[in-house]
Amino acid sequence: MLRRHFFLALAVGVVLLMLAVGGLKVLSSGKATQGGAPPGMGRGGPGGPRGEVPQVSLVSPVNRTFTERLELLGVAKGRQSVTLSAATTQLVSRVLFSPGQTVSRGQVLVELKTTEQDAALAQARAREVQARRAYERWRTLGEQGYASAAAVDQYEAAWKSARADVGAAESRLGDRVIRAPFAGVVGLSDIAPGAIINPGAAIVTLDDLSAVRVDFQVPDRFLSAVREGQALTATVDAWPDARFSGRILRLDTRIDERTRALTARSEFASPDGRLKPGMMLRVGVSQGVRTALALPESAVAVQGEGASVFVVVQEGGRMTVQQRPVVAGLRQDGWVEILEGVTTADRVVADGLNRIQSGQPVRPAGSPPPGGAAPRRAG
Repeated sequence: MLRRHFFLALAVGVVLLMLAVGGLKVLSSGKATQGGAPPGMGRGGPGGPRGEVPQVSLVSPVNRTFTERLELLGVAKGRQSVTLSAATTQLVSRVLFSPGQTVSRGQVLVELKTTEQDAALAQARAREVQARRAYERWRTLGEQGYASAAAVDQYEAAWKSARADVGAAESRLGDRVIRAPFAGVVGLSDIAPGAIINPGAAIVTLDDLSAVRVDFQVPDRFLSAVREGQALTATVDAWPDARFSGRILRLDTRIDERTRALTARSEFASPDGRLKPGMMLRVGVSQGVRTALALPESAVAVQGEGASVFVVVQEGGRMTVQQRPVVAGLRQDGWVEILEGVTTADRVVADGLNRIQSGQPVRPAGSPPPGGAAPRRAG
């Protein structure tokens, strides 16, 4: 009996001890919660203590010059471009160029087999020599009165015909030599000695890359903005920060009835070879220059078709921001034209617009926080 009561008392004691330990843990946890917050979580929420005033960079609208431009698309072509081909079917004898090579005007690029043409030319020259000698003999006889004028004319015609045959044979022989019609750069080619060339088959491309021609379409309502000799600028996707200068060479004489646009042919210098035939260019045609108020792009918030800025205002003893709608115009070189909404006397938040909201207190970047001055140095 005593043994049973002993074990019962021991069990009760263990339970009471466990309850006491649990109560102590709860009390210590509550004190920790009241005494502080986990690292990185302030009393005012994430990022710092309650009531912290964010710093902002400020900027005032300034007057800048904007160039109103009409941007049109055009495709680049070489100043002169051609795809060389043969005029006859023949075997390739020699290839005298390398892909990407710069060649001069008249330089031989490809030679075709000329065995038959060489023989035909030699035969024609032999007949021409024979006809010329016969004509000279009959001309001498005619001068001495031993031959009629008709006979002399007949031999003269035979000689001239033989001479024409020589010219035809030389022309056929020349068709077996492919020359560069102008100075330029040859492109890639798979032509090799032994290949058969058919008439019209492409042998290699040749482009004059000292400048490129660009044809672009100008809608008829903008015809007053273009003229021959007008300066142009162009950009390409490959080098978005580069500006290429050019001018309008010619304007077409007719407007396309389907597109209601006029074709303008322009030329752009490409001394470094960055502009390639077939490249798409955005051609900018200037429509006028004007001066207007402007703000950096980072200071203008765009929502749909509208735009707004955060203007700093003084309310009592504190500085707050108010969101104000503006009318934006052109965007050039990182600046936005502001047509309505602000003046040069306004101070506008320059960046970080996603961190603030209308009516929120702010302070300029670098200024001391509100509620006290910066601590003085000792001494």
